[in-house]
Amino acid sequence: MNILVTGGAGFIGSHLTNYLVKRGENVIVLDNLLRGNKIEKAILSDVDLIEGDIRDEDLIYKLCRKCDIVYHLAAVLGVDVVAENPLETMDVEAVGIKNIVKGSIKGGVEKIIYSSTSGVYGKNIMEKAVTEDLEVSPRSSYSIAKRFCEIYLASTFEEQGVNTISVRLFNVYGARQDDRMVIPRFIDQALHNKPITVFGSGDQTRDFTFIDDVIKSIISLGDNYSGNDVFNIARGEDLTIFELAKFIKDFFNSSSEIIKCDVPGHRYDFEVEKRFGNSDKLEKAINYRPSTSFNEGFKKIY
Repeated sequence: MNILVTGGAGFIGSHLTNYLVKRGENVIVLDNLLRGNKIEKAILSDVDLIEGDIRDEDLIYKLCRKCDIVYHLAAVLGVDVVAENPLETMDVEAVGIKNIVKGSIKGGVEKIIYSSTSGVYGKNIMEKAVTEDLEVSPRSSYSIAKRFCEIYLASTFEEQGVNTISVRLFNVYGARQDDRMVIPRFIDQALHNKPITVFGSGDQTRDFTFIDDVIKSIISLGDNYSGNDVFNIARGEDLTIFELAKFIKDFFNSSSEIIKCDVPGHRYDFEVEKRFGNSDKLEKAINYRPSTSFNEGFKKIY
């Protein structure tokens, strides 16, 4: 099978690329390489790596003509980067999804799997794990753009019959993740015995989902699910940011002090007090759900 992975040299994309190549697929990776290339060196010669921009219409059309499935992961990532570049964030999403959809229609692509975000659920405090039927209320430019793309893909299925699947990812962590994300940032601070800086009270929770579970879920949806739908990919358990900081400090036997800091103003729309996801719908669709505990996942990596 011929597969295009946009953003395939990034954190999640490189893991997906590695898996696909190792099971014998023909993989084309499109990435701007602004954050480097995280694909394993052992398989680089087996990957058709194209350096380019998802907003390059002609390039996308050319690549889609060669593919059966598109995994669309290319995006602007990182709270600080997104907050400082809201227009580019939305442009990458909106123009990117338009190019992928039009290229897929012209090229006869069978299925598009799109990487969305749990951020579409907004800032509402949820005492129970959120389900896909909850009314969404995105706040940041990033999550608003992601929701737009979900709707665009649903319309594509209705009008053109292209299978389109959106996956709402919950705080994915794993090897090769960079310090734009909280876990690598805390690890770096702990290893250097610097203060571990927690924004706000530290009582806010996140649902940290192990990368291997995410990749298995995405691949299984690509293999086994047709139509249009949205799926949470989440462990289903939340952890406070303060608990996370203490776990990492203790894990590395660090002398770092855990310090609570005011939330920077530009991060306001991203700060959620409590959120964790329900993956029942995913399990019903593919007979699989993320199951790796945080302790187990963390120890596998570090």
